[in-house]
Amino acid sequence: MYNSDTPTRAELPTSAQLLKSTIIAIVAAIAILVAIVLPSEYGIDPTGVGGALGLTEMGEIKTQIAEEAEQDRIRDQQNAVPAAPAAPQQGSSLLDRIYAEFLVGTAHAQETRSDEMSVTLAPGEGAEIKLVMVKGAQANYAWTANGAVVNFDTHGDGGGENISYEKGRGVAEDEGVLEAAFDGNHGWFWRNRTDAPVTVTLKTTGAYSDIKRMM
Repeated sequence: MYNSDTPTRAELPTSAQLLKSTIIAIVAAIAILVAIVLPSEYGIDPTGVGGALGLTEMGEIKTQIAEEAEQDRIRDQQNAVPAAPAAPQQGSSLLDRIYAEFLVGTAHAQETRSDEMSVTLAPGEGAEIKLVMVKGAQANYAWTANGAVVNFDTHGDGGGENISYEKGRGVAEDEGVLEAAFDGNHGWFWRNRTDAPVTVTLKTTGAYSDIKRMM
């Protein structure tokens, strides 16, 4: 049978060598944390390395979008519309069935309409426009910052539910189709992070019952 050679005591690392290796590993981890992780994740750049590598801007974007998402979540909770009353369970009588069908039909009745709305944002200011929609309803939209750029969050809330459809930073314009994931308010939040006023113009066409500026 072949037995591998057992290292001698002289070949094993000493306690001092192990301590030195541990210290080097800790210092390296701290260096990576300070130079790479803090700038790229939190926008904190005490050494300046993150700025040189473009990591600080990445971290600032992540932090800013996270802050705006949290502000938006709080605002949605404050502005949430109560859920529509649920239809009663279908009974055996003709009256019960007619009443249930009436409620369902009323809840999903939406007019097709077109609107255009503009908001002017001072530096640092935010604004929100929402469409009142039922689940599955669709609206075509197009908005522009009229030559400037804004941060935006397309989202919805209602009946205790919240959803974020899309987010962006430094965007000049956007267009597409917004489909409501549930009954409630669905739309856009913009914030002006430039140093000059920005006017955002929104055009919508589709199945919604109302359009309103939330803030």
